[in-house]
Amino acid sequence: MPGLPARPRPHRDLRAQGRRTRRDRALRGVRRDPGAHPGVRPVTASGSWTGQKGDPTRLLLLRHGQTELSVDRRYSGHGDPELTALGHAQAAGAAVRLGRIAHEIGVIVSSPLRRARQTAATVAEATNAPLEVREGLIETDFGAWEGLTFGEAKLRDPELHALWLGNQDVSPPGGESFAEVAARIAAERDAILAAYAGTTVVVVSHVTPIKMLLRDALGAGPEILYRMHLDLAGLSEVAYYPDGGTSVRLVNDTSHHPAG
Repeated sequence: MPGLPARPRPHRDLRAQGRRTRRDRALRGVRRDPGAHPGVRPVTASGSWTGQKGDPTRLLLLRHGQTELSVDRRYSGHGDPELTALGHAQAAGAAVRLGRIAHEIGVIVSSPLRRARQTAATVAEATNAPLEVREGLIETDFGAWEGLTFGEAKLRDPELHALWLGNQDVSPPGGESFAEVAARIAAERDAILAAYAGTTVVVVSHVTPIKMLLRDALGAGPEILYRMHLDLAGLSEVAYYPDGGTSVRLVNDTSHHPAG
């Protein structure tokens, strides 16, 4: 014998169910404290959602401002140009932004090259944080391609340039391979994390070292080096946890750039 049809629920039950559904959607992703009072708003997680514990070491990765070589899109490695007027303005914008969290910043570490040191000095003045120059944060040595445009380097060494674009173990003539840069930057990162564990560190460096740090933090392959764009004076952030976990929280933010 077929069963009786279910009795429809009153409309007020449907309205209450709808309210519960909307509330459940609003609370998704929010950590709930089982012992909390029912009327107290749940607290959002302060750490990583992947469950990493302890106070992270935050690296705020700041690329230096504009130089004459970057205006012309020339390879700028161990050469030492200074900032342009716009480069100084970009550094000043970053300094104002970082000055808002000056109380969190423990130290500023910089590449030894002038364009990075000028950027770092502007940030140090705004934050009143100590400035330390670290040789390991220097840009890639582009060897004989230093100062050349992409097209000029390709015309000078067509076969080598093509190989270099697809293989991190290939070096420019008399220069440094990306694999060598990666090893250098990994060692420098570990030294910084050991020296300033649990603090916020502003790292003022160059496009390749910052890409290396982001690539390793993301666990990505070498191809990301050729696909990631980092603007002059762009800001990125990586948090390193005591258990070895990492969290990339920001990539290439330029909202502090001067208008126009």
